[in-house]
Amino acid sequence: PPELSILNNCSPSQLEGLCSFLQLSTCPEPLLVRFCSWLLALTPDLSYTSAAILAEQLFLRRVLSLTQPPSRHLMAALTSFCSKYSHPFCRVLVAAVLQEPGEGAEQTKLMCELVEECLEPHSVQLLLSQALEVPLSEKLLPVLQAVLGRQEVLPPELLDLLVLTLCQQAPAFTTSLNYAKLVMAVLTAYQSQVS
Repeated sequence: PPELSILNNCSPSQLEGLCSFLQLSTCPEPLLVRFCSWLLALTPDLSYTSAAILAEQLFLRRVLSLTQPPSRHLMAALTSFCSKYSHPFCRVLVAAVLQEPGEGAEQTKLMCELVEECLEPHSVQLLLSQALEVPLSEKLLPVLQAVLGRQEVLPPELLDLLVLTLCQQAPAFTTSLNYAKLVMAVLTAYQSQVS
């Protein structure tokens, strides 16, 4: 709808107010899918800041409160939004999920699925750098495994940070099968760069 062009003309505080007024954080999921498809068609594209605000308003509460696999509507909306705005999405949502205490099994599965199917290579690298900023946990290991499964060429400094993190935090994971799989994946994928 032409009215959506207002999203490009709002200040960040106005956009947050508009999202609140429209109750986007709690709108039904089928409407969320439609709204995200409208966002994809919007020209010009949203600014980074606007996309980050919308990522937070549309998805943060929904993703953090998952206790079962996301519905197909929520998955479609996430995939749609990520296809165009994966960088602000990672900055907002991935960071929040990684810092959330507790197991977060559904959030972990969702992050793995997004890494495997939706995120652009530069966003995968951003996600990896964000993941390495927090202490490793069992929740985080499958996400790192999914990143390595993409077989992206990592910048040397990011690969060094990954290897250093795995080495430093090894004592905490002496009995972890996920940790062992992750180390094997690193050694297999980056054999020539890891000594």
